[in-house]
Amino acid sequence: MVITELLEKYAKIQPNEVSLVEINGENLPNAHMTWREFSLIEAKPGEKYRKEMTWKEFDVKANRFANLLLSRGINKGDKVAILLMNSLEWLPIYFGILKAGAIAVPMNFRYTSDEISYCINLADATTLVFGPEFTGRVEEALKDMPDVNTLFYVGTDVPNFAESYLKLTVFCSTTAPAVEITQDDYAAIYFSSGTTGFPKAILHTHEALYSSCRTEQNHHSQTHDDNFLCIPPLYHTGAKMHWFGSLISGSKAVLLRGVTPETILRTVSDEKITIVWLLVPWAQDILDAIESGKVNLDDYNLDSWRLMHIGAQPVPPSLIKRWKKIFPKHEYDTNYGLSESIGPGCVHLGVENIDKVGAIGKAGFLWEIDIVDPDTNEPVKQGDVGELIVKGPGVMKCYYKNPQATAETIKNGWLHTGDMAMMDEDGFVFLVDRKKDVIISGGENIYPVQIEDFLRQNEKIKDVAVIGLADQRLGEITAAIIEIKEGVHCSEDEINEFCKEMPRYKRPKKIIFADVPRNPTGKIEKPKLREKYGAARLVEAQNKS
Repeated sequence: MVITELLEKYAKIQPNEVSLVEINGENLPNAHMTWREFSLIEAKPGEKYRKEMTWKEFDVKANRFANLLLSRGINKGDKVAILLMNSLEWLPIYFGILKAGAIAVPMNFRYTSDEISYCINLADATTLVFGPEFTGRVEEALKDMPDVNTLFYVGTDVPNFAESYLKLTVFCSTTAPAVEITQDDYAAIYFSSGTTGFPKAILHTHEALYSSCRTEQNHHSQTHDDNFLCIPPLYHTGAKMHWFGSLISGSKAVLLRGVTPETILRTVSDEKITIVWLLVPWAQDILDAIESGKVNLDDYNLDSWRLMHIGAQPVPPSLIKRWKKIFPKHEYDTNYGLSESIGPGCVHLGVENIDKVGAIGKAGFLWEIDIVDPDTNEPVKQGDVGELIVKGPGVMKCYYKNPQATAETIKNGWLHTGDMAMMDEDGFVFLVDRKKDVIISGGENIYPVQIEDFLRQNEKIKDVAVIGLADQRLGEITAAIIEIKEGVHCSEDEINEFCKEMPRYKRPKKIIFADVPRNPTGKIEKPKLREKYGAARLVEAQNKS
């Protein structure tokens, strides 16, 4: 089966039920009104605070866009890029591309004009769908995208170099086009997050997309009665593949724009949300707001909320202990995955394994895993650190137009994740660190995640990133970039005293108080930190000499 058939199924059996809700939580004029009351008010000209779409409307929009693409000569195998903020139009456009047999190319909304042109050229996209937030960047990038000949604009005030998606699709057929699609056909190109360099293009088939639906529902037991709150950007596999659990179960989902502890809790309360997927920073913000008294839980009805799960990065055990203290009735789960493995789920903790918080889990549904020596590819002994490898129907087909990187990453059907991990006596996998983030100091391997988890137990610390900095004597030293909670004072001496409980070789040799940068999926942007503080250390060393 391909996922477009799931959309058509629910458009047929429950056409008038709501499939998607979009909530704009930015700049609310009245904190005591419900979202439904806000739906009658404009957030800004032409845009409501709350909008919704039925399954039938979803399918019709997808069919219309598919037919528009075909009418413009965009056929099976052609690439269509999407550069949009989360909105009700995002998923119908994505499914319209799939229904046309074309390949969807979701783009990171933080891309600069140079990154836009780089990724579009890398993917060989000839069509771009974009929104008003990107007009300037797209116009600037056009000079470097010679093969892009079709641009559709989603919104009003259409720029003169694009055509109106809204005006054109309204005249297109609402019937699904007669394009044969099989599970072996290419479906989408996603881009790596770029935390280890410039993005690579990741090619996936329809089989991979559908397998993600099955994995997600198996892990989180979505039924028709669930309501999923989707906060992360839909261009990323993590957000979309968690939503696939809603698709396969025919259940409602809510897209939230404007992320604060108040808007998240209010949306859960007003929309009767049952499942929320959070990134670590958002979960921390919610806990901080509650513990500081900025948020009063009595203002919200959260009885519907059954599951909170986190992925996209290592999850500090201390965070989950705090969460369970405030929300003792919540089921909790962790999902591990990569864009190369069609997002979350190749490793999965399971709600029944709360006693294993800190682990990322065992092999997910439909997946196999192993831990191997990165040099020999031979399995390591239980308890030893090695590279995590995964195998399953969601493994990417390849890095598009990059056979060398593909061969380095996929070996005998196994995807080499680049993450260092160990397995305990019960078969649970614990993430140690990225292979490229391991610090070698005086001959010792130091894993930054372990130090970060330890430091996050300090009640004054909001966030922390540990990186290696060049050192003439030791090769590298550990540096901790520490973000302190708002309104709290903390000194370097306090951190050093706190770290005395760690082995001496693991203690940070340099403490830097600064903000910790994270990308839209919550991952710490360590290359930026290494570039910034590595350069500063070089200047410091030169001054000393």
